[in-house]
Amino acid sequence: MKGTILLVEDHRDLAETISMTLENEGFIIDYAADGLQALQLATSQVFDTIILDVMLPGIDGFTVCRRLRSEFGLDTPVLMLTARDQIDDKLEGFEHGADDYLVKPFVMAELQARVTALVNRKRGEIGNTNISIRDLTLDTRTRQVTRAGNDIVLSPTGFRILRILLRESPGVVTREALENELWGDDVPDSDALRSHIYILRKAIDRPYENDHGALIKTVKGVGLKIEA
Repeated sequence: MKGTILLVEDHRDLAETISMTLENEGFIIDYAADGLQALQLATSQVFDTIILDVMLPGIDGFTVCRRLRSEFGLDTPVLMLTARDQIDDKLEGFEHGADDYLVKPFVMAELQARVTALVNRKRGEIGNTNISIRDLTLDTRTRQVTRAGNDIVLSPTGFRILRILLRESPGVVTREALENELWGDDVPDSDALRSHIYILRKAIDRPYENDHGALIKTVKGVGLKIEA
């Protein structure tokens, strides 16, 4: 078994095609046809990845993703499916906690590759130590992030970016190195990393800039670093 997937898609024919494709590759698929059922299944069972359509009856996919992150603290990787391909739409998905974004229509082989990458990264994330710089602490075992004593909720991808920057601090991490460690050869698109970093800064730095200063610094033409 390669992993367990929750598929949330109200289009029956597409859901059957996705399920058949992934089951043939060794994944176990559970299915939800609307947002409410997705919330119930995602919070009562353990999945390696959630494939989440944006346009759902009842509760839309953005809301489902946001609630899974903020209300239930779920860090299961989320791959969003949508017909909307504008950067603002992608940014909205990432801000609600999505890890990857696939625009319809798509090739099943690409979906399979992205799902496999998300499952492998989740299963490979093992750690048992705290990393602290100034007033920021990241616990690699519990996946808890705090700054100035306040809990910060990050998407799994945001958590990984922060962990990489903390691990390499005070060194600079190039954007190419970040993309390679996050996605390997399956980089979602040219806007993905920029969007995740924007959301990470919004959570880590923006509320604390006046009193504590920004931690994530851009080294022009090189990459990013966290300054102690």
